[in-house]
Amino acid sequence: MPAWPGGPCPGCGDDMPANLVHCQKCRALLNPELESDTVEIPAFLPLQEISAMVEVEPAGFYINCPACSRELKIASKYAGRKVQCRHCTKPFRFRPEKTDDSHVGFYCKCPHCTEQLRVAIKYLGQKVACRQCQGHLHLLKPH
Repeated sequence: MPAWPGGPCPGCGDDMPANLVHCQKCRALLNPELESDTVEIPAFLPLQEISAMVEVEPAGFYINCPACSRELKIASKYAGRKVQCRHCTKPFRFRPEKTDDSHVGFYCKCPHCTEQLRVAIKYLGQKVACRQCQGHLHLLKPH
C-alpha cells in the first residue's frame, strides 16, 4: 500500500502534503485502500491522589544483644556509642548502620497519624504505607 503522494483531498479538494492519512480539513481518508478507524477512544480515568511521601528516619532499633541474644530497644541517639545490655549487663558498641542478623527491626513515628510503628529491617530504604492511617512513608537508612 503506497503512502499518500500529496495533492488535492478527494473529500474537500484542498491541497494536502504527502504522507498524511487523513485530510487536515475534513478528516477524510486520503488513501482509498485504508478503512475508517474502528478504535474506540478510552474513557478518561482520573489518577488517584495520594498523600505526601514523607521521609522518616528510625527513632531507634530493636536488636539482639551480642552476648545473651535477648531483644533490646535502643534509641538512635546512642549510635556509635558503647551501650550496656539491661539483661546481662555486657557492654557493646551500638552500630545502627550495620543491619545484620542482630538487628530485628526499628521503630519510628508516623508523621501522618503520630502512631509509633515497629518495622522490620528489610523495609529500610523503601517506600511503604502506615498500617494505621495508610499515610505514605519513605523509610530512610541510618547514616
